Amino acid sequence: MKAVAVFPRERKVRVLTDAPEPRIQSPTQVKVRTREIGVCGTDKEIVEFVYGSPPPGSDYLILGHECLGEVVEVGEAVQGLKRGDWVVPRVRRPCAHAICPPCREGHPDFCITGDYTERGIKGAHGFGSEFFVEDVAYLHRVPEELRKVAVLTEPLTIAEKSLRQVERFRERLPWKAGPGRALVLGAGAVGQLGALALMRRGYATTMYSRAPKPNAKADAMEAVGVPYLSSKEVRPEEVVRTVGAADVIYEAAGVAKAALETLKALAPNGICVLTGVPSKEEPLEVSSIYKQVVLGNQILLGTVNAADVDFEMALEDLAHIRARWPGGLERIICAEHSPEDFCDVVTGKKSCGTKDVIRFS
Repeated sequence: MKAVAVFPRERKVRVLTDAPEPRIQSPTQVKVRTREIGVCGTDKEIVEFVYGSPPPGSDYLILGHECLGEVVEVGEAVQGLKRGDWVVPRVRRPCAHAICPPCREGHPDFCITGDYTERGIKGAHGFGSEFFVEDVAYLHRVPEELRKVAVLTEPLTIAEKSLRQVERFRERLPWKAGPGRALVLGAGAVGQLGALALMRRGYATTMYSRAPKPNAKADAMEAVGVPYLSSKEVRPEEVVRTVGAADVIYEAAGVAKAALETLKALAPNGICVLTGVPSKEEPLEVSSIYKQVVLGNQILLGTVNAADVDFEMALEDLAHIRARWPGGLERIICAEHSPEDFCDVVTGKKSCGTKDVIRFS
């Protein structure tokens, strides 16, 4: 079968035409035909060989962790799925250590050993192939009406998990009525989906990104009622004067210096959610931010990966967002490409700038 793979030792990325087609090996497994995979910054860093590790015994790693597929075969013990159903898979699998309570309790997104596997990223092949096989426990059925936007499920789970934790932390503020204000740093797909999730929960949300208007990302956000400000034109202190201090900052830029600078716009008792992983080291001055966080009772919340409940909530929110803001999700998916274009897309030569999707015929 056809598959997009990275060869770390050779430092090459290739589209294979003869990858072994997987087969069902247990009664609870499901065989899925891949229809679409999303391309993101994680894929870019893997093809730049920053990280990414093949399964044991393999010299290559099949890429792709944001996926929409169609069920073609089910094991005899599978319930809840049938041939022809649309599904999205989860990414992370638990470590095997008895000393890791999160993994033993079904929460590998909170793994404490680091020995988890992640499909398409760490120790397990991804979904960037014509077919994949997965246990039914890691698959989520997609309603037919979400078929055109369901590839956004996995990146939306980043917001779902973080906002679920934000709600727990907000319990420390019993006098706080209503969601309040939110500021989203970064206008890529993760940032735009985070903004929509915050709007869905009632936050007065503002997008704060580098590029000045006019630009397509600003247009997409303002079309759904999210004001857009450029960090080149408006300093964090001016953001506070313009739209008010943020009760929640949702960082989706992956730039440490920009994230720390934007903390100046965080309200007392506020929460800053950090979702981006900086790709380079930067000299940072943190003493003033340290003081602000302490004296302001603020929270810096790091978050990675997602649980099964976050995937279910993402599918629910996709339906709500699509109904409330028609076209908002479709604008995030800005281009579709063939598997042969994967390397050019992930390196930016053919990227549309928001969410590029690879389609398997």
